Amino acid sequence: MIDWNVAVQAGTRLVRPGPQVTHDEAREVVKELRELSKIAHGHVREFTGMASELDPDPATIVDRPGWIRANVDGFRVVLEPLMEQMSERRGPGALGNAGNVVVQAVGSRVTGMQVGAILAYMASRVLGQYELFLPPDPSGRASTGRLTLVAPNIVHVEQELGVESRDFRLWVCLHEETHRAQFTGVPWLREYVQDQMTKFLLASDLDPGVMLDRIRDAAEAVADVVRGGDANLIDAIQSPEQREILDRLTAVMTLVEGHGDYVMDAVGPEVVPSVQQIRSRFQGRRTGGSKLDRTIRRLLGIDLKMKQYAEGSRFVRRVVTEVGMSGFNQVWQSPETLPTHDEIKEPGLWMDRVVGPRALDAPPKASEA
Repeated sequence: MIDWNVAVQAGTRLVRPGPQVTHDEAREVVKELRELSKIAHGHVREFTGMASELDPDPATIVDRPGWIRANVDGFRVVLEPLMEQMSERRGPGALGNAGNVVVQAVGSRVTGMQVGAILAYMASRVLGQYELFLPPDPSGRASTGRLTLVAPNIVHVEQELGVESRDFRLWVCLHEETHRAQFTGVPWLREYVQDQMTKFLLASDLDPGVMLDRIRDAAEAVADVVRGGDANLIDAIQSPEQREILDRLTAVMTLVEGHGDYVMDAVGPEVVPSVQQIRSRFQGRRTGGSKLDRTIRRLLGIDLKMKQYAEGSRFVRRVVTEVGMSGFNQVWQSPETLPTHDEIKEPGLWMDRVVGPRALDAPPKASEA
């Protein structure tokens, strides 16, 4: 279905170069980001109270092509086994086996180029991520994940915003280290996300007529976005069953992204002195950009991710304010204690269901505010 080599080739060919820095400057950026990721880990562990790794490896620092290659490796780990299952369910089809081989070979290259183009766009925007899905290490053991920071993008944004570089780099590390704490400190979370992703992909409609309708919906979504509407490709190509699964996935990702945004700001100005200035300027960058850039963001659902940051952060802030950090951390007990879509929007519903009765006028503890 997807020629991954073509995806890497297309992505690395199309991606824009990063900011111009000397070799020595680049080495200093890499060194400082690794050091700051270790510092941020300690702050996150202390602030959140999550039982994350005690002494994790420092972040892996990559350039834009490196980010593309890492993500293709992750896609292959998740998608290739599922694609085999979907291919078996679909059967040989009307063209027969030989015809299908030709069609699939051509189609996989086209899809690979499309994936590569999307990755090239994203590779110039992503500051960092916690990679959940990695190929097994040389000994054959499955990896638990890896924290990755995209150095050229971090340097580009700090220059664009005109903020203090060390503060900004530590601020970014706080967000990404929060994701490491979530997925290493909550034993079931990684498996839950992968299970929902698997169910989402296997729920794809395979009937040619239904798929044609999905393609028409996708075309209409593109036209709507160009006109300034709110459609996106993710919504357009879903089956009804996939929409239910995506609701659960969106809820958990809204939680983890909002938690990261909350922590990076709430750790405090004693750690990042210029945090308020950074947040103000960075928020303007998230919502700005050219008309073409805003159109692409809506089309790919990136604006939806920005909404997740805001909604998730409001949820975490409200819960911590009312029941403290230990009360909020009940969210990590099991999949059943995760907030639903409705509970993200109205945190009181989640607190009523999971935390139980509470004193409405009791202020949070100073150490947990």
